[in-house]
Amino acid sequence: MTDMWPSVIPSIMTNRFCVKLVAACWILGSFSSFFVTITLSRLNFCGSNIIDHFLCDLVPLLEALCSDIFIVHVEIYVVSAPTVIIPTTIIVVSYTYIVISVLRIPSSTGRQKAFSTCSSHLIVVSIFYWTIFGVYVPPSMEKTSDVNKITTLLYTVFTPLINPIIYSLRNKDIKKAVQQTFHKHIM
Repeated sequence: MTDMWPSVIPSIMTNRFCVKLVAACWILGSFSSFFVTITLSRLNFCGSNIIDHFLCDLVPLLEALCSDIFIVHVEIYVVSAPTVIIPTTIIVVSYTYIVISVLRIPSSTGRQKAFSTCSSHLIVVSIFYWTIFGVYVPPSMEKTSDVNKITTLLYTVFTPLINPIIYSLRNKDIKKAVQQTFHKHIM
């Protein structure tokens, strides 16, 4: 079965298919943002036009509305939810298959190496999804504005910041340089 994969993967992930996937992501992301933006622009805002947040995020915008936000919630769940649910499902199913395959590896060294290879991606994806779900899934009334700002900062700044760090630590030369730097400054 393992002999099948090298010939199957290049035939599935062609340049043309990759372009189609990228185009689909752009179109779906733009489509979901477009409808929520149009709906929000037609609603009435009250009070100050200053939002106490790092960016123009959906939760603070909803808090500044005087209008009924039921239609916005419907649009978010109908239009935007699939853009979160589908990739999450694909990632969970993929990692389930990966874990099952890795557990079938007879040697513990092989299993450890395979899990080590996947761990970088799993760490970055987990940080991103837990913080984004922390912002958007629970009702906003339960959280303070400061907690919302911190969790938003985590998924918009912290995850992209640590992404190259986590992946580069898989490189033996970088890992050795980091260890030497820490050793030099600690000793």
